[in-house]
Amino acid sequence: MLDKIGEHLSDWKILSPVIIAVSAWIYIGLERLFPYDKGQKLFRKGWFTDFFWYTLVQSYVLGLVIGAFIQWVDATTGASRLGIVTGWPLWLQVAFFLVTHDFYIYWFHRAQHKYPLLWRLHEAHHSVKDVDWLAGSRSHFLEISINQTIEFLPIVLLGAPPEMALIKGTIDAVWGMYIHSNINVRSGWLQKIINGPEMHRWHHSREYIGDGMNYGTKFAFWDWIFGTAHLPKEKPPGYGLSEPFPDGFFRQTAYAFRRNG
Repeated sequence: MLDKIGEHLSDWKILSPVIIAVSAWIYIGLERLFPYDKGQKLFRKGWFTDFFWYTLVQSYVLGLVIGAFIQWVDATTGASRLGIVTGWPLWLQVAFFLVTHDFYIYWFHRAQHKYPLLWRLHEAHHSVKDVDWLAGSRSHFLEISINQTIEFLPIVLLGAPPEMALIKGTIDAVWGMYIHSNINVRSGWLQKIINGPEMHRWHHSREYIGDGMNYGTKFAFWDWIFGTAHLPKEKPPGYGLSEPFPDGFFRQTAYAFRRNG
C-alpha cells in the first residue's frame, strides 16, 4: 500500500510541473492567435517580476514554509491519523476540496475588496495593467500564506493521500492562468457554472461598481447565486489600479505596510 502511494506521489511530482508548463505554452499560443485585447505584448511591463520573483522565487519559498507549518500542525495534533477522507474515491476527494476551498475563496475575496486592511494584501494582484496568463501570479506573500494554508491544511489533516496536494495545486495553477489569460473566450451557458476570462477580466477592470464583482475563482455560480456576477457585452475600460502602484517585487511587497493610504 505504501509503495503504491509512493508511486502515485512520484508520478505527480513529475506530472505537475509538466502539466503546468505545457498549459502555460498553450495559453501563450492562444493569446497570440485569439487575443481578447489585441496588441498586448507577451513581455509586457512587469513580466520578469511576475515570472521570476512571484512565480518562481516566492512560490518556492512559501511552499517550503507553508508545507513545514502544516507538517508541524499535523505532528502536533495527529489529525491525519483519523483518516476522515482516506477511504473516499480520489475523484470525490478532488471535488470536495475544489468546491469547499472555492467557496471559502469567494467570501475571503469579497472581504479583501471590502475591508481596507485586507485590500492592502490584495491590491498588488490588481496592479497589473495588461492582464494575461501570468498576471495571476502577482499576489502578496501574506495573501498567499493565508489562502494556501487554509487550502492545504485540511487536505493533510483530513487524511487525503500525499498526491492530493499536488493534484489540487496543479489545478489551481492551470485554472489561475486560464482565468487571467488574454484569450477571446466565448463559453456561453458554461460561464454560469465555470469561471473563465470572460468574467474575471471584469474583476480586474480599472473601474467597477461598489466593492467589485466576479469574485469566483474556479466556479462562477457563487457570483450568480450571491448577486455579484457582472458580464456585460462591452469590454472593460482598462485594467489595473486607478492610483499609482510601485514597480518591482520588493517595493510592491513593502507597499502593503505603508503608513498612509
